[in-house]
Amino acid sequence: MTTPLVDWLRAQDDDTLARLLRLRPDLAVPPPGDLTVLATRAAVRASVHRACDDLDTVTLAVLEALVVADADTAPAPRAEVARLLGPDVPAAVLDRALDALRARAIAWGDGDVSVVPAARDVVPRFPGGLGRAATGPAGSSALPELLAAVDDEERRVLDALAAGPPIGRSRAGSDPASPVGRLLARGLLLRVDAETVELPRQVGLALRGDRPLGSVAVTAPDIGARDRGAAVVDATAAGAALAVLRQVELLIAFWGRTPPPVLRSGGLGVRELRRAAKEMDVDEAVAALLVEIVVAADLVGESDGVAPDWVPTTAADVWTAGGPELRWSLLARTWLALPRLPGMVGRRDDAGRPITALSDGARRPLAPRDRRRVLAGLAELPPGTAPGSPERLADQLSWLAPRRGGRLRDETVTWTVAEATALGVVALDAISAPGRALLEDPDRIVAALRAVLPDPVDHVLLQADLTAVAPGPLEAGLARELDLMAEVESAGGATVYRFTEATVRRALDAGRSAADLHALLAHRSATPVPQGLTYLVDDVARRHGRLRGGAAAAFLRSDDEVLISEVLAHPDAVGLELRRIAPTVVVSPLPLVELLDALRRAGFSPAAEDPAGAVLDLVDRGRRTAPARRAPERGLPPEPDTAQLAALVARMRAGDALTAVRRGATGGRAGTLDVLRTAAERHLTVWLGFVDGHGVAGERVLQPTLVGGGVVEGRDAADGGLHRVPLHRITSIALVEE
Repeated sequence: MTTPLVDWLRAQDDDTLARLLRLRPDLAVPPPGDLTVLATRAAVRASVHRACDDLDTVTLAVLEALVVADADTAPAPRAEVARLLGPDVPAAVLDRALDALRARAIAWGDGDVSVVPAARDVVPRFPGGLGRAATGPAGSSALPELLAAVDDEERRVLDALAAGPPIGRSRAGSDPASPVGRLLARGLLLRVDAETVELPRQVGLALRGDRPLGSVAVTAPDIGARDRGAAVVDATAAGAALAVLRQVELLIAFWGRTPPPVLRSGGLGVRELRRAAKEMDVDEAVAALLVEIVVAADLVGESDGVAPDWVPTTAADVWTAGGPELRWSLLARTWLALPRLPGMVGRRDDAGRPITALSDGARRPLAPRDRRRVLAGLAELPPGTAPGSPERLADQLSWLAPRRGGRLRDETVTWTVAEATALGVVALDAISAPGRALLEDPDRIVAALRAVLPDPVDHVLLQADLTAVAPGPLEAGLARELDLMAEVESAGGATVYRFTEATVRRALDAGRSAADLHALLAHRSATPVPQGLTYLVDDVARRHGRLRGGAAAAFLRSDDEVLISEVLAHPDAVGLELRRIAPTVVVSPLPLVELLDALRRAGFSPAAEDPAGAVLDLVDRGRRTAPARRAPERGLPPEPDTAQLAALVARMRAGDALTAVRRGATGGRAGTLDVLRTAAERHLTVWLGFVDGHGVAGERVLQPTLVGGGVVEGRDAADGGLHRVPLHRITSIALVEE
């Protein structure tokens, strides 16, 4: 006898139902009212397709065998499924596959197994490469004799169709003397139309021998694991993490100075991407990745205006001020959840248009799922162990979930490994400790990265060529000071800074004095301060600030009258509209920033001052825009937690019980009073059907506490609230069995 899916579900325990909802979270949205609703949803075609995306090659082969056995119309014996799969599939492997199908409510039953009708839509058009079942000679006991009588030409036709697909085209079918014509006459082929024939299922199964569905790969392909060494992997990943932080800082500073325009079609122009790649000293693929991440992380956004630009947001300043662990955590988490494929940038879409960074062409809502899948495949290996190649990883992932990924499946694996390597999530093709924390426990990301980063150093090595070498990541305070008074010449395990006249003047413009710079260099250098660097600081400081600018619109003052006269006599001073109001003071209608910039271009070293005469920092930190809080992308339904699953199961069980109560509900005033009084005395729960004062039907589950005065009073079984229902409005009533 066929057991419906809903009855099979009712017979399962709560843990089994909770596991079903965890494996197929779409079934719980919105929460099903009872198990009948759950069973209906579990058989919906779209939901079955989604559930089968997680099945491996063996489980899909078992599902295909069940469809070949017509288990979608009547239960198929387990022995028949085993026969179809052949000797390549051991009994234990078959049992695991059937358990996986039952756990997802795609199949049910033990000795005889049924599958949901939608399973036929999941498997190929010709399940197992076999045709329709025949009812003529091919479906009779005479089939072995018919096959034994075929000649060589006829056998070649049958073998070609038996290998699949079972459909073939032949104009010779109309010729009774041809091999196809003879096979049609004996019922070993079926005619589809004038030129198309089909091999019956029974004939195909007979010709295939003891492997009716062909060979089944019961084990995943060898991944070719290689031990890279956990310490080496983590150290390499730490270096990549520090490098990517520096690259993002350079991108933010670059776009703060020269924001690129937003294309009218959306996205970033190819030329602007190349400029960003050159500024960060990375290739265009990495540049596209970082551009996508900074925009998704809200560190860069579109500015307001008729012609918007890509401009760093005020959130970028907060991010820059954080420690390396926090900054990297934001970038890594943003990448993992990025609903886009940066690897598609530079390709062409289906219409032949080039896909640019930040454009809609790279949007893929399921990219986070596929990205996690690749990292999970790497995380299955021991720490420090890498697959033989990304291609081998792709082969294994393809075996584990052959329906996932589509035409970009293998490329997505390659892109994910390359992107994760650029970020430090992966190093030497092995997942790093911070990468493992990102995937499995995001709360540990900061601690995991801190554990693999080298300890921050509090000193540099000053060189005679006006450079400083930082032998590791610098303390935050020292790094800020060096970024102010020097330029990064090369970054890596050891960062090289170069001091120039412009960088020293930048530090002085920011309010540092020559004494401050000398003290910093002497205190923070593990080597003696080169004489050339001392001279450079003193020389720039001697000339710096002799001119002092303030807001009038703007004024210049200096204790040196000759210097004021020199400024007025300079050829470039004509455009500054300077007017002398005292021997040591001149004023200008230009804004102070423009005036000081013009004087610097003319070779002077002015300093800005505030009303109290202190040096004023007017360093341009670039444009900023407000963060654009975008609505979160819609993805797959969130996975419910254990408590939610238990509540859902309890709700469905209660819904089933309530449905049964409704079927057995009674009416009548005398019967109503008897049931209510019994429930009040024994502290039982009742289901009431009633009509309110507006004539609208309703229902409520109550535990009666008082019956009398024409009303029943009780507490609601769901919310615990106290409710009263007039007795004359009750239309039906039943005890609820608990």
